[in-house]
Amino acid sequence: MVSAELARDAVGITGNVISLFLFMSPVPTFVQIWKKKSVEQFSAAPYLATLINCVVWVLYGLPIVHPHSTLVWTINGAGTAIEIVYLLLFIIHSDGKKRLKVLLIVLAEAIFMAVLTILVLTLVHTTKKRTVIVGIVAIVFNAMMYAAPLSVMKMVITTKSVEYMPFFISLASLANGVAWSAYALIKFDPFILVPNGMGTLFSVAQLILYAVYYRSTQRQIAARKTDGAEVGLSELGDARKK
Repeated sequence: MVSAELARDAVGITGNVISLFLFMSPVPTFVQIWKKKSVEQFSAAPYLATLINCVVWVLYGLPIVHPHSTLVWTINGAGTAIEIVYLLLFIIHSDGKKRLKVLLIVLAEAIFMAVLTILVLTLVHTTKKRTVIVGIVAIVFNAMMYAAPLSVMKMVITTKSVEYMPFFISLASLANGVAWSAYALIKFDPFILVPNGMGTLFSVAQLILYAVYYRSTQRQIAARKTDGAEVGLSELGDARKK
C-alpha cells in the first residue's frame, strides 16, 4: 500500500511540474510584448502578485520555518527568478508612468519581505510559530496572486474581449490550484489548501469568461483586420489618383 508521505511527494512533484508550466505560460505574451516593443493593455498586476507570492512561499518552505517542505521552496525559488525576468521585460517596454508604478511596487515588495524575514527569524523562536505567521501571510499573497486577474476579468466583461486574458495562464492556474489542493489534503496543511482552493475557483471563473467571450473576441479581431485592409486600399486608391 502506498504511504501518505509517498503519495504526497508524488502529488507535490506533479504540482511542481504544473507550477513550472504556469510560471512559463506567459512566455507567448512577453514574446508579443518584445516584438511590438510595447506592453499595450497588458497589466503587470499578475506578475507583481506572483512575485511576492513566490518569495513568501520560499520563506515558508525553508527548514528553519516549515521543515520538510523542499518541494515548496524549490518551485517557488524558480518562480521568483522567472517573474523577475518578466517584470524586467515589462519595465523596459512600458511608458514612463507605468514603468515608475511597477518599480515602486517591486521596491515595496522587497522592503516588506526583508522586514518580514528579519522579524520572523529574530523574534519567533519555534518552527511551529514561524509556520503559522508566515503561513497566514502566504495565504493572503497566494489569494492575491489568483485574484490579481480580477482586474483583467473586469476588462473582459466591459470590452467583451478575452484578447488580453491569455487562455493558457487561466488553464495552468486551474491545474495548479487542483494539484496543490490535493497535496495539502493528503497531509493536511491549511496554509496551502485555503489559497489554492480559492485559486481553483478564480481559475474556473476565468475559463467561463473565456468560453462566453471567445466568439465576440474573434469578431472584434476580424473587424480590426477588415478596417485595416479597407484603409490600406483607400490609401492605395488615393495614391493612384495622384
